[in-house]
Amino acid sequence: MLWFTVWTVLVVGTLVGAFFLLRDLYRKARALLVELERAADVLGQVAERAEELAATLPLTSPAPVELADPGPARARRALARLATARRRAARAERHERTYARWRAFSR
Repeated sequence: MLWFTVWTVLVVGTLVGAFFLLRDLYRKARALLVELERAADVLGQVAERAEELAATLPLTSPAPVELADPGPARARRALARLATARRRAARAERHERTYARWRAFSR
């Protein structure tokens, strides 16, 4: 009789625990679906806005380079190199700040 009571309590306790676990899982799944629906709406709005912006911007192609006179091409290339160097310096600075922050956490 004692074993029957122990096993009955164990089975009932497991069923109650499973009920609460499944209820929590159902609520989280429902909340996830609501958030996914909201994300889809926002993505649609972003896509519409991107299409509007793309329609308003003129499509420009790079200016052709006159091969007989390399001066303008060299000037454009120098500007591109300068922009690349600036981006590299900014990236190196961000990396150094990040590594310093990481080093501060490990001390």
